[in-house]
Amino acid sequence: MSDVKLTVSAGGRDRWQCPVTVELEGPGVASLHEGEQAVPCQSRPLGNGRCELRFIVERLDAGSSREYVATLGTPAASESALRLEERAEGVALLQNGEELSTYYLSEASAARPYWYPLPDPYGNSLTRGYPRFPQAGEREDHPHHRSLWVAYGEVNGTDNWSQLEGHGTQTHESWNALEAGPVYALLDEQVCWRSNTGAPVLDEHRVWRVYNLPASCRLWEAEIDLTAAPGVGDVTFGDTKEGGILSVRVTSSMDAPKGRIENAAGGVNEGETWGKRAHWCDYSGPVKGNWVGVAVFDHPTSFRYPTWWHVRNYGLMTANCFGLSHFTEGREDGTYVLPAGETMRFRYRVYLHPGDATAGQVETRYHDYIHPPQIKVG
Repeated sequence: MSDVKLTVSAGGRDRWQCPVTVELEGPGVASLHEGEQAVPCQSRPLGNGRCELRFIVERLDAGSSREYVATLGTPAASESALRLEERAEGVALLQNGEELSTYYLSEASAARPYWYPLPDPYGNSLTRGYPRFPQAGEREDHPHHRSLWVAYGEVNGTDNWSQLEGHGTQTHESWNALEAGPVYALLDEQVCWRSNTGAPVLDEHRVWRVYNLPASCRLWEAEIDLTAAPGVGDVTFGDTKEGGILSVRVTSSMDAPKGRIENAAGGVNEGETWGKRAHWCDYSGPVKGNWVGVAVFDHPTSFRYPTWWHVRNYGLMTANCFGLSHFTEGREDGTYVLPAGETMRFRYRVYLHPGDATAGQVETRYHDYIHPPQIKVG
């Protein structure tokens, strides 16, 4: 085994509980140390003799740096705070033995996979439970709005957003990987988007990553790669406001105007954020006496970054980069034809936080995502 020095530099921003990633030459990382202190880390092979290393920088002041030593080799088995449990309807995510959320794959009332709940910092769900897990006082509308999910409303003429008559579906096909370690849990899957007859339309490679972080700053990440299914030819994503690639439906106590929508441009609530383009969007509000929020960050590598937002005062927040005719009063057409054999990529991070966007330091956390600390190898 050999050692590699890593220097992590904060840049111009204070960093706290910040995930970092670096590629290294070697099959994996056996351990990571800062001085004599062992640092939780997690590595995965990338092929061609390289690996990806991820760890959490707990605190790093702007302008400062820290040095680590990575020991290359086979990752040692270690106690993990995160655990994944396969169950009849999906995969449960546990942290320190407590169930955080479940990724539902085959829940009978749902047309697509979804996560529920998204836990706020105080142990309550900040996403709506209806229709499968109804809570007192929740709005009972749009039963296809399922906490945190992936969908879109017009794919080769099929509605793969709603659950109205004639809607399409998504089916989990297989796992590429299910892993839980000291830094993150990984759910890497193949998903098929199907027409209302069940015929394949899109093949999706979907990756969820959930970091082992304190309750005050939990992070979900989604990687979504869409390709036309074999034999389908080109796939048309129609211009409709009905849908968004990544979506959140907050619990009803957070609905605006009792709650608050904010975006990266400073827009507030539906009138200033619906149909607007922004690097991130945040929804916050009261849940059982505490003000909490959820932000969705778009990434520069996403198709049509920064996205437009279909976000409503009644609790929906979704990234929709196709519904331009609705957002621009007909001046633009957002229809896109995905050529056969090509892949459309989306990358998002979901941040669960206390307070509103200001108190939760959403802008800072967004830059952790798109401008992470720099890592010098050697």
